[in-house]
Order: sequence, then C-alpha cells, then structure tokens
Amino acid sequence: MTMDLQTLRTDIQSYLEQSNLAIFHGFPNLQEQVSVYWDTERHPDFREFLHAAEKAGATLVVFYYEQFTQDEIDDAFDDLETALLGREERRQYESRMRELQKYEGFTCELELSFSLTGRVYMYKIRTDWYREWEDITSELDLAADENTEEEDSEDDPMSGYFSTN
Repeated sequence: MTMDLQTLRTDIQSYLEQSNLAIFHGFPNLQEQVSVYWDTERHPDFREFLHAAEKAGATLVVFYYEQFTQDEIDDAFDDLETALLGREERRQYESRMRELQKYEGFTCELELSFSLTGRVYMYKIRTDWYREWEDITSELDLAADENTEEEDSEDDPMSGYFSTN
C-alpha cells in the first residue's frame, strides 16, 4: 500500500464532484449503528463502492480523510512520558515513534460512507504505517491508564481493604 493516500484522496474528490452524489465532508461514524464494511482487500477501487451506493439509491456520501499531524505526534510523546514503562521498553517505543514521525503531513486514512435502511455502508482504507501508529498509541494509552490506576490506589488510604457489611 502507498505511504501517502493524498493521490487517492484527490481522485475520490474529483470522482465525487463529477457524480450525481452529494458530498458531505464529515467525520467517521462513531455511533453504535450497524456498519457494513466494503472489502477493500479484494475490491480496492473506490469507484465500485460509489457505484454500488448509487445503484442502492444513496444520494449523499460522507467523505472523511485524516492527515498525520504534529499535534498527534506531540500527544503520543506526552503519553510516552506518563506511561509506566521500563527504560528499554520506553526506548523501543520512542524509536518506533521517531521512525513513523517522518510521515507527518501525509494523508493516512480515508473513509467513504452512506446510510441506507438503518445501516451504514463504509469504504475505509488506511496506510500500514498508520495502523502501526495506532497500535503504539493504544498500547501507550493502556500503560498510562495502568499508571493512573496505581496512583489512584496509592492515594486511597483504604486501598486493599474492603468491608463485608
């Protein structure tokens, strides 16, 4: 897969502008709705997805893309600082993060979706390096949560004790 989805983003934008579909520049669908994902492995061409949307009767398509920003990188390094990690583990994370930092400014994720009969149909693609970045940030979030839980239990003078009343 390409390292930057910018060309694909431009192609999708151009295709949508020439189609009969209305474009809604929105955000990813984060609600608890039934989602059906397009098989981008076997059918990577977004045109097939949009053609299916039109044939199904969709008139509006949500278009979302994300660029890898310095703010996201800074937040991850802040999380690394607060994470409860050993010296070697911290170094490994830092090394992996510095290697991925070179993609700052790249388009890392694209999503097309439309809603029909109570379902959201989605075409979602992201770069491999961004998947790795998300794995790292998820691991750091878990390590930070563990650190917070430990601090909370140290602050509680009754931690470790419970009542049977």
